[in-house]
Amino acid sequence: MKLFGIALLKPGFGEVTAAAVMGIGCWIAVVGIAKASGHPLAVIDAGALLVVTVWATVGVRFGLRFDQGPRHLAAYGVVGTVLLGLYQGVAAVV
Repeated sequence: MKLFGIALLKPGFGEVTAAAVMGIGCWIAVVGIAKASGHPLAVIDAGALLVVTVWATVGVRFGLRFDQGPRHLAAYGVVGTVLLGLYQGVAAVV
């Protein structure tokens, strides 16, 4: 499968799980640093940060890399925008 001319990889379950755990760990670190610095995040902002952080780490397993040029950045941006739009839609309903 291709996205913006980028051949996507098919990662295994273990790779996606490891990437998701790493994304959650990074999210915990950022939320902790924000709280320790006196700038705690609102619940909705922390949730949006979680969505973006996990997508960034899982996206690498699908073959997207920030250092590979503008097509990769565009793919991250488009998928991230769709995910955040879905998140905002769900948050508005709940």
